Amino acid sequence: MLRWILGGREAQSSVEKSPVLCIGEEQPKNRFTELQVLKGHFDIVRFLVQIDDFRFASAGDDGLVLVWSIETGERLQELRGHSQQITAITTFACSDGVTSLLTASSDRSLSLWDPGTGNRVRTISDLQSSVKCLLVSERLRVWVSGGEELCVWDKDFQLLCHRQKHSDTGITALVELPKNCIAAAVDKEIVIYSLTVSADPSVSVTETRRCSEHHDQIRALININDGMFASGSHAGELILWDSTNFSNLAYEHILWEESHPSCQTEIKLAAPKPSEMSIQHLTTNGRLILAAVGSGLYVYDVASKAVVAYRKAAHDSNVLHTMLLSDSELMSCSEDGSVRMWEIQDLPLAAEPASAGFFGMWTFGRSSKQPGPQQKKVLEIPNLRTLELTGDLIGHSGAVQMFLSFGEKGLVTCSTDHLLILWRDGERQSRLRSQALFQKLEQNGGL
Repeated sequence: MLRWILGGREAQSSVEKSPVLCIGEEQPKNRFTELQVLKGHFDIVRFLVQIDDFRFASAGDDGLVLVWSIETGERLQELRGHSQQITAITTFACSDGVTSLLTASSDRSLSLWDPGTGNRVRTISDLQSSVKCLLVSERLRVWVSGGEELCVWDKDFQLLCHRQKHSDTGITALVELPKNCIAAAVDKEIVIYSLTVSADPSVSVTETRRCSEHHDQIRALININDGMFASGSHAGELILWDSTNFSNLAYEHILWEESHPSCQTEIKLAAPKPSEMSIQHLTTNGRLILAAVGSGLYVYDVASKAVVAYRKAAHDSNVLHTMLLSDSELMSCSEDGSVRMWEIQDLPLAAEPASAGFFGMWTFGRSSKQPGPQQKKVLEIPNLRTLELTGDLIGHSGAVQMFLSFGEKGLVTCSTDHLLILWRDGERQSRLRSQALFQKLEQNGGL
């Protein structure tokens, strides 16, 4: 643990260590200078979900769901009921306006929880298979579970309809689309389902389209805006889709190429491991898409359908979760145990030696489904920028699974080390402590 506090770390996976950037103790743009360790789980913590402006929940392989205060770090509730690991969790707005928690587990059960009291309100057990993803549709007043089968439920946990899936991987991700449609990631395909809601009320599900442009398993699926959604594959393919006619709007493939002879020495790169170009996570703010690609980061502009910045070696190991804080600031966490803050900046002048070596190993192409998209040199892309490291949060001794931002109130991270860490703005916390002290002195009539 001491080496993590001092800033040293080693990659947590078998991925070959990359020459990533390092940053010293002087981090003027990093406001997270105070941390609080939150204990309660006894196995890997994989999920964080925000309940409201003051509370969040954590869940993982121990089957526990813990509710916390973002302001104090206090554990408010402990939700026990699942006998195996949590596989999915999301918030659920009940008819009385209370925000509840909906959880799925490997024990083949679904549960609805009241995070205020810690009570389990409803449960569904003895499912045919475990659930891998959950989607709540406030517009249709239903919720959907995905795994080996697609199930549609009403607010009272009554099964409205289901469709059996015959796939080894099953449904791994779901997003809601316009016109009462749902997109489901099933191995290499995106299956579009149309939901018809009757006045009974009853719901029927019809498969309307299969999008098969990916060449490998789809790892990430997100909504960009009302008109587009995006998917990323294990082979490094990023595809933008039209949300109404499901056409392919843009295709970007992250490739690796052998280096060219330099001087009299020819250096050839080994074939990349699958994890080096796999898209593990996608996030968007509606204008930009941030992709976790192996151990690197990749920023794509939706309007121009072009790459605007990337960093091939952002971490020592695979990046697991990302977030766009603004159009110029972003965060990422990795198997190497770190959480890093980045800023999109202009590239150095072409005469500086950093340019050629920095971009020598990526190419990008745009095409329809083809065995290999046409390559295009990164240096030919206009207005390309770089990602500069502005902060490095070192505290976990295991892979950081994800993080959750509460703005000025702080940042929460979870990890394979069974811990959560609440990171806070040191200057803000100092001001709050001073204000509390002055208020107490006023109440007591001074010293």
